[in-house]
Amino acid sequence: MDTFSRHRTALAAKLHDGLILLAGNSPILRNGDVNHPFRQGSDFLYLSGAQEPDCWLLIDPKRRNHTLFIPKVDNNHRVWLGHVPSPAEARKAYGFRKAFHAARLPWALRRARRGHRVLYADKATIKRLSRLDPGAARGLSPRPAALRDALDTLRAVKDAGELSLLKRASSVTGRAFRAVMASVRPGMFEHEVQAVFESECRRAGLKRLAFESIVASGANSAVLHYHGNDRRIGDGSLVLLDAGAEHLGYAADITRTFPSSGRFSGKQKDVYSIVLETQKAIIDRARAGVVSTDLHVRSMTMIAEGLKSLGLLKGQTAALVERGAVRLFYPHGIGHMLGLDVHDAAGGRGRRLPNPTKIPVRFVARLEPGFVFTVEPGIYFIPALLNDPANRRKFRGSVDFARAEGYLGFGGVRIEDDIVVTEKGPPVDLTDVPKEIAEIESLMAS
Repeated sequence: MDTFSRHRTALAAKLHDGLILLAGNSPILRNGDVNHPFRQGSDFLYLSGAQEPDCWLLIDPKRRNHTLFIPKVDNNHRVWLGHVPSPAEARKAYGFRKAFHAARLPWALRRARRGHRVLYADKATIKRLSRLDPGAARGLSPRPAALRDALDTLRAVKDAGELSLLKRASSVTGRAFRAVMASVRPGMFEHEVQAVFESECRRAGLKRLAFESIVASGANSAVLHYHGNDRRIGDGSLVLLDAGAEHLGYAADITRTFPSSGRFSGKQKDVYSIVLETQKAIIDRARAGVVSTDLHVRSMTMIAEGLKSLGLLKGQTAALVERGAVRLFYPHGIGHMLGLDVHDAAGGRGRRLPNPTKIPVRFVARLEPGFVFTVEPGIYFIPALLNDPANRRKFRGSVDFARAEGYLGFGGVRIEDDIVVTEKGPPVDLTDVPKEIAEIESLMAS
């Protein structure tokens, strides 16, 4: 049984008292007769592996039927856009015993609904079905929330097949990072660095990125989701690359920060070392049973201690964390789940935990074996935060703002790895990109 078939079987076991219906994504028009690049919906990929647009999936748990429906195309489509698998080809390619053209979906649903009262489908799928055939699901009560909860619960824990896909995405991304670090020089534009990274991914056969690449140099590296990528890289400035390839839908998400000149300055080493030691400590603590917010609080504590050593923060470390002074320099969470989405499902209702901190973070969960998530602490010198009058009033006794002003052109440092929580012991780090200072300088010198 392949990975996608196992996923369908697991979902059918959770939602055994109704029919399950999912619609795959449709092409999205960008302008005129040009579409955005097509990307299949993550839930649909998780259950089918099918990459074609306008597909449907119907699961009948009672009869153990899993049926894929694919669009039927004419010769005009074949002339302009090429071949679409036939039902027989789709059965073989995606591991289904049953596959039909999409026009047969209403007929199949009318037959399958006998003996059922519940339809597990999201609102978008129900809306599309009503346009296709308003009466096909008559008598079935839709349960979109229950479907969402079941999928989030299943998708949170990655199985061996998914981990192999994630490893491939991470391996190719790692090679592309090393190519960038070996080639970057002062005077290049940020978009040239982006081109090196993305061409290496394509060279390896991974044509799709998990997200838009962030290539930020100098002060731009203090912008968390910077996407301009148009600045000329200065001599002695830091370059922050946050990027990832995607393999069959599964994402990598890696960040490295390195000096354009090939060697860290003293000030850059000081800041980088705080972030690196924090990241390594958090990775080591990421064990099954640990709550993610505890990891984030620990990361803030270590970064606050480091900033105190640089004279940028002052006072009791616990107070700097609790009152939020450290968040002027570290304004995001320690990481996020990773999988078919770069910010992936973190588990259904049964896994949700209250956030015991006052810190707005994306990821609140008790770690389980098979969780894949990022660990990405950072330190940034952000004018919008450090020059804000309200922050200056609130934290005047905790932050040496005069000293911090000397770092405003510095930018920021972020280091991000993708890790897998194991049954016992430390996690497996999927990321193979140098991050020690000596390793980075050696690679850049080569």
